Amino acid sequence: MSLASRAFRFGVNMLAVGDTESWRRRVRWVDELGYDVVLVPDHLGVPSPWPALAVAAQISDRLRVGPFVLNAAFTNPALLARDVATVDQLSDGRVEFGIGTGYARAEFESAGIEYLPPGRRVDHLADTVQKTMSFLSDPDFTPRPVQSRIPLLLGGNGDRLLRMAAERADIVGYTAAKTGRDGALAPLTAAEFGDRVAYARAAAGSRADVVEWNLLIQIVEVTDDPIAVAEEHIARWGLTIGPQEFCDLPSVLIGSVSDLAGRLVELRENTGIGYITVLEPVCEQFAPVIARLREIDGTP
Repeated sequence: MSLASRAFRFGVNMLAVGDTESWRRRVRWVDELGYDVVLVPDHLGVPSPWPALAVAAQISDRLRVGPFVLNAAFTNPALLARDVATVDQLSDGRVEFGIGTGYARAEFESAGIEYLPPGRRVDHLADTVQKTMSFLSDPDFTPRPVQSRIPLLLGGNGDRLLRMAAERADIVGYTAAKTGRDGALAPLTAAEFGDRVAYARAAAGSRADVVEWNLLIQIVEVTDDPIAVAEEHIARWGLTIGPQEFCDLPSVLIGSVSDLAGRLVELRENTGIGYITVLEPVCEQFAPVIARLREIDGTP
């Protein structure tokens, strides 16, 4: 049975800002390429999301903006609500509020923040989300946002986080990766990802067709020889899997424009995932796939 229920959307996770003119030029470029959302990650060593997003919202009056995703341990709910509401007002209601537990142990240590066990980090995220959303709905605390509700995106992979996201979020972001004890990420196999999708959709229950499902793609390469490209990546990363298995990883898209578009249509039909995020270095390469999928959906 096809689960496709809404048109595709596409976001770009921007990994750097640069100077003012560079940032403005790249945001305009993302707009012209046909993306829907400009996203900024929340890591130490890269620009702070909110100032960058506030500027991006002034460059395009169409693009939505959001962090992808905030580390809940790096903020305070009251201050976070103020930031979310301010950028939502400056963007005329175009903010998507993405947040997760944080996973990079080294960043916690650099910030002097205790790296809690996974369960306690999920507890902290749940508390942060509850308090922040409460503040955002309170006109006595912060100026009323332009939107009646700012869309909440929760991203992750574990059972508790996916269940919370499926039950409470407007957008559920799959990482298609699991976190090791050292905080490093390892990609999920197709079978492992299928399990995560089934779990999240079951947890969503009657909300499964209301929630928007997002997937972050880590590798995109348009080519007529996907096996050769996969072998290059396998050698580069010292992996022990075969090239076809690499191509089948849910966080990888390697093939012709037609093949990639077909794979994403199939993904949407089988999982309901229609909001696709890619990394900035591949956004131009991925643009023809967006154009093809717009044709399939019949959207401009």
